[in-house]
Amino acid sequence: MKQATANFAPSFELSHLIMEITYLIITVFMLILAALGLFVGVSNDAVNFLSSAIGAKAGTFRTILVIASMGVLTGALMSAGMMDVARHGIMQPDNFSFREVMIVFMAVVATNIIVLDRFNDLGLPTSSTVTLVFGLLGATFILAVVKIQADPSLTLSALMNTDKALSLIIAIFASVAIAFVCGLVVQWLSRLVFTFDLHSSSCLVHGIFGGVSFSVLAYFIFIETLSESPLIADSLKTWIAANTPLLLGGTFVITAVLAALLSRLRVDVMRIIVFSGTFALAMAFAGNDLVNFIGVPLAGLDSYQDWSAHGATDINSYMMSSLSQSARSPFLYLAIAGVLMIVAMATSKKAHHVVQTSVDLSRQDEGDEMFGTSQAARSLVRAVQDGNDYLRHAAPRKLMATIDRRFDKSASQLPDDAAFDMLRAAINLVLSSALIIVGTNYKLPLSTTYVTFMVAMGTSLADRAWTRDSAVYRVTGVISVIGGWLITAGITFAACALVCLLMYLGGIPVMLAMMAVVIYTLVRSHIRFGKKQQDSHQEQLYKLMMRSRDPELVWDLLQRHISQTQSGVCRFTLQHYERIIDGLAHERVRQLREVGKDLRQEQDELKRTRRKEFLSLRRIPRNIALERNTWFHLGANSNQQYVYTLKRMLEPVKEHVDNNFSPLPEKYLTEFAPARNTITELMEETVNMLESRDFTGYKQVMSQADQCKDQLSQLREHLIDDMQGSDNSSSYKTALIYLTVLQESQEMLSIMRHQLRAANKLLSK
Repeated sequence: MKQATANFAPSFELSHLIMEITYLIITVFMLILAALGLFVGVSNDAVNFLSSAIGAKAGTFRTILVIASMGVLTGALMSAGMMDVARHGIMQPDNFSFREVMIVFMAVVATNIIVLDRFNDLGLPTSSTVTLVFGLLGATFILAVVKIQADPSLTLSALMNTDKALSLIIAIFASVAIAFVCGLVVQWLSRLVFTFDLHSSSCLVHGIFGGVSFSVLAYFIFIETLSESPLIADSLKTWIAANTPLLLGGTFVITAVLAALLSRLRVDVMRIIVFSGTFALAMAFAGNDLVNFIGVPLAGLDSYQDWSAHGATDINSYMMSSLSQSARSPFLYLAIAGVLMIVAMATSKKAHHVVQTSVDLSRQDEGDEMFGTSQAARSLVRAVQDGNDYLRHAAPRKLMATIDRRFDKSASQLPDDAAFDMLRAAINLVLSSALIIVGTNYKLPLSTTYVTFMVAMGTSLADRAWTRDSAVYRVTGVISVIGGWLITAGITFAACALVCLLMYLGGIPVMLAMMAVVIYTLVRSHIRFGKKQQDSHQEQLYKLMMRSRDPELVWDLLQRHISQTQSGVCRFTLQHYERIIDGLAHERVRQLREVGKDLRQEQDELKRTRRKEFLSLRRIPRNIALERNTWFHLGANSNQQYVYTLKRMLEPVKEHVDNNFSPLPEKYLTEFAPARNTITELMEETVNMLESRDFTGYKQVMSQADQCKDQLSQLREHLIDDMQGSDNSSSYKTALIYLTVLQESQEMLSIMRHQLRAANKLLSK
């Protein structure tokens, strides 16, 4: 018996040591994911505090970044109070074991990074707060269900903080409507006072506006932050709390006087407000949202340290009551997190991509509308337009005329490439900061993304930035973003619940497998996004055209843009024409389906490209525009006709192959081969001429295209003659498909001739 006990003791100690090392690896991996989460999360959330200053061109990108970085670092160092949401904001840790909380934390961290990174790839701003809250909800809920099934004495309220969770969800989604309405009302009233000619307003108006703005920002930056900071003595905190009204009143008087004096001296007060607001909102972001990125991993670290300190006992019986206590995040961790956020903000291309989405949806004038249209947007715009027409007819004409004069955009003087003016940027920042202050006061992790985005949409609507020509695109964009938020909540809840359940049932092997999945996903996403960035040369050309004030330069850039567009479409057409023929010849239905998907995407892209080029066409010299306008539209129509031709060819071919009908006879493929080779050569020559804008061989290609069309006509006549004399229904079906290929090949050559003729007139050097 003694020998058996002696053998058992080393075995027991070894198993505990292995278990402790395993959970140490999991904890370290979660901390690594926390660092990656900062990069992924900041890439998405940087839009919150950068878009207003960037959109108004308040300064250089470096200047804006330095100011935002100071705010982020300050907010990160003061954010310890919000960490409790990850520890006991959703779950009741007293009734969860160490193994269970580690599974919850691992599931939340892994799923959140994947979801946020996917939205970054799409360029859509989403909420890291929502992914945190709904991730914790999903993981905790599924484990609660499992535990209740095993022990019916447990209740859902004993395992989940249901009241707190409900208040978090209500606060998050209520902030959407509140932020939009507040942005709409405040911007409309402010614009009524200032108009679009900001320099015409009196010093008194600038002084009052500056006083209110600086008071709101000062309240958050100094009073609210200092009252929570562990670096300030308790006696000073008490004095600040007792004298808050006096401090705010003094701040208003002093800043209002300074703002009025600066305005008198022709100093841009709005720019100072925008810089201060950028600092404040960056600070609010870090203070309110840092928990979304490092709160869960730090809670996992605390859990591991508590379990290890108590002897690394049984992982299924050691309960995590320690998580019920408030977090004491080490100052060093917060400082490191702040530095990582700054590095991510400065280096992430995805962050710039997401910022551009928000700026484009709120820009004052027409620009690149990155979203299409939808039935919901069209119905909503039509309903609002009808309501607006009714109000304009019902209101006194003099009143409407006065309001219209106050909203006269012709007086606006925007800097080069600015999307809106300083007034709108200032209100976006100040109002967003004020709303986030409320959430922070009540310990509610409001989504800073939701608040700032909806404030920006409300202010742009109040500024009449959504014209009849752009409203449907903007509304579609807003609906897409909001829909993405709702989808984020559902996907994160379900994904976290599933991952958590798999880890609970599969144990350590599944947790290790999930680590590998996260690493693979992030590496693959980074590679794909890098390739996408390499293909964005045309987008850079368009931005240069819209930024330039030199019509001659715009014309040169536009010719280059059109050259790249048309050569790209011609190359795309040839590639997919070949794929359709090969798919028919070798009966590859999957390849044909992929072609159909590509054609739909190309059609949508061509609509956006044509609109961008048309907007640029309005910026070139008037005499050139009048002379070349016809050739521009003929070339643009040719681009779209290529796609229509391929779609007309694809549909019957795909149906034929998908239904497993008789394959195309070899004799058809053989007799068609010479014409196919000629088409390929002509299209390749066309691509080269469009790319080089050298049309020296233009007439020769046109002549060869006519000869090839005649050759195709002879094949058609011969085929129709065979069809008339055939009674075989199977051969008749294949003959019809072949006839479609011949007809659309002829049509493609006709389109190529139109495109070349237009390009020769439009793009010749």
